[in-house]
Amino acid sequence: MLRERRILLPWIASAVLMYGLSYLWHGVALNDLRELRIPIGLYLGLSGLAYLIIGLGITIATHQGIQHNWIGLKQGFPLKGMLVGAIIGFIVFLLAFLFGMSFTDRGMIYIVVDVLWQMAEQALGGLIVALGIIYDLHQSFIENERAR
Repeated sequence: MLRERRILLPWIASAVLMYGLSYLWHGVALNDLRELRIPIGLYLGLSGLAYLIIGLGITIATHQGIQHNWIGLKQGFPLKGMLVGAIIGFIVFLLAFLFGMSFTDRGMIYIVVDVLWQMAEQALGGLIVALGIIYDLHQSFIENERAR
């Protein structure tokens, strides 16, 4: 049960949130999904897998930051989780842009908006990871108090 709360809950919750935000951004706000060159089902499945990997990356990076005392839990922890997510979002954007998997082939303004959106989307994923870790710490405290 402890492993599920520490890793699985923040990982899956962040992946679901980022996937939903991506669909709202690309599918509803920008209508980018109409320009796909692959079947929509394949795109949605692959992007779901990608967000599971990104969510796991944010979760592992946050746990590593806590373990090595790069991220403190006492002050601004949710904001630090968002920073981890934003950094990973920038890395994901760079990889997608370098491999030509970006929707941004219209000009510089679209590239800037896309990178900012990617960083904001993953920052919210980092917030969910941080809140999941806070929830886990709270539950662990309650379990320890009941064991006394």
